[in-house]
Amino acid sequence: MTAERDFLPLNICVLTVSDTRTADNDTSGDYLAQALADGGHRVQARTLLPDDRYRLRAQVSAWIADPAVDGILVTGGTGFTGRDSTPEALLPLLDKEMPGFGELFRAISVEEIGTSSLQSRAFAGLANATFLFALPGSTSACRTAWERIIRHQLDARTQPCNLATLRPRLRE
Repeated sequence: MTAERDFLPLNICVLTVSDTRTADNDTSGDYLAQALADGGHRVQARTLLPDDRYRLRAQVSAWIADPAVDGILVTGGTGFTGRDSTPEALLPLLDKEMPGFGELFRAISVEEIGTSSLQSRAFAGLANATFLFALPGSTSACRTAWERIIRHQLDARTQPCNLATLRPRLRE
C-alpha cells in the first residue's frame, strides 16, 4: 500500500460540531487531533461550535481562505435530527465533491453498524484547494474514517495514488 516516498506533513484543522459537547468531553475531536499528530501531520487549528449552519460556514470559510491550511476534518452534525446541519452548511462551499468518500465510508460502516450506516450523511470534497472531510460525531465513526480511509489518502506514500501528492496540482 505504501512505497518509498517522502512523507509530506499537512496542516489540518479540526472542527467539532455539537450542541452538547465541551472542550472537556470532545472525545471525537480529541481522537482526530491525536490521530493527526500521531500520523505526522500538524493540527493547524481546532475549535468546537454549536450546530449552527452560519457559524459553521463562517469558520470553515476562514480556514479554506487561509493558504496555510491543507485540510479540514469536521466531526458532528451529519445525521438526520433537526439540528444536524453540517451538510447544508458546508456543501455549498465545495468546488468539487468527492462522492467516493461517503460511499466508501458507508460501505465500511455496514461492517460495524449494519444498516444504521444509511443514516450517515458523511461527505468530502475540495474547497479552494483545501480538502474537507465531514464525519459523524461518534468517536468510533471518526476512528473508522481515519484508520480505514483518510489516513491513507493524506499519506504521500500511499500507492497507487493519494490526495497528499495532488496538493501542488489543485490550483491548475
